[in-house]
Amino acid sequence: MKYTVCAIVCAAGKGFRAGFEKNKLLVSLGGDRVLKKTLSAFDFPAIDEIIVTASAEDMNEISALCEVFDRTSAVLGGKTRSESVFNALKTAKSDIVLIHDGARPFVTREIIEGCIQSVKAFGSGICSVPCSDTVAVHKDGKITEVPDRETLCTIQTPQGFFRENILSAYTRAFEKENASYTDDSSVFAQFCGTPRLCAGARDNIKLTYSEDFRSVARCGFGVDTHAFGKDQPYIVLAGVKIPSDSGLIAHSDGDVLAHAVMDALLSAAGLRDIGFYFPDSNEKWKNADSMKMLESVVGMLNERGYAVQNLSVAVQAEKPRLAKYIDEMKNALANTLKLDPTAVGISAGTNEGLGYVGEGKGITVNAYALLRNI
Repeated sequence: MKYTVCAIVCAAGKGFRAGFEKNKLLVSLGGDRVLKKTLSAFDFPAIDEIIVTASAEDMNEISALCEVFDRTSAVLGGKTRSESVFNALKTAKSDIVLIHDGARPFVTREIIEGCIQSVKAFGSGICSVPCSDTVAVHKDGKITEVPDRETLCTIQTPQGFFRENILSAYTRAFEKENASYTDDSSVFAQFCGTPRLCAGARDNIKLTYSEDFRSVARCGFGVDTHAFGKDQPYIVLAGVKIPSDSGLIAHSDGDVLAHAVMDALLSAAGLRDIGFYFPDSNEKWKNADSMKMLESVVGMLNERGYAVQNLSVAVQAEKPRLAKYIDEMKNALANTLKLDPTAVGISAGTNEGLGYVGEGKGITVNAYALLRNI
């Protein structure tokens, strides 16, 4: 039998513990808002509808975000998470519902599909991971009990159920006064039966505190090559002029190191390469200062919620000798990238006489960058 599936994404909270002035799900994370990342995880053919709960305050913004995705709509949430889920359940039309915290944007398709299969096989699917820490029960600052860790797990979302069962459970729950539940499996357990666990993942974390938003990193790789042949007695690397038999041929100032770094940063952010943003067909960039261009790239990253965490650069050049210029180049890059110089590494080596580098025809630079959220 083919079952239709609805994902209910809880996004009606405020996230006060994260310390933001707005709903934490509408804060940028890795260049996109948290909620957009979460919705993207459910945007595949196995999901027939997505319902997002939203507060009255955030309804317009969340509704606009829902329009980006097919089969996705927003409903008004309630004063509590349970009320919001209940509202969404009454709207859902699918056979199976997966209830998910919008603050878990790292959920994978594998987890989602495993949850669906658990519902089909056992009537429920509660994503979980085994406890790796010792857990203690305490009172008044004293440990009163230490349960066997082997019997414990950490509950995550999504949590899946047949819609008619979980809707019935929530209906009965709201018939009681002062009913309070921390998750959907608790409602199911009280009114339907024993929930069935399925596999979650340690990476499927819930973004709760401000430091959780700073824990995401992205890496990028960039490489560039320029040939010798420009009629000038120096080359430019990281904005530093270095005496040379001839300069490097390029539309800009030929700073092959800065260009490789720019591509690494743009790649890490999921953006296009430098040829897209600084085309050599545009006279604006003729003889341009590449370190100024790099500064512009840093600004593009900042607009998307990124900053550079560290940078590693490898220069392959038979000539000129670069050793005595390394520190100056490191400091120039650190200044532009707003880093401590210890977060910038530059190595320089020859190609042992092999290839175009070894023959002294050009220079190649490889750059690796790590970005963090800001």
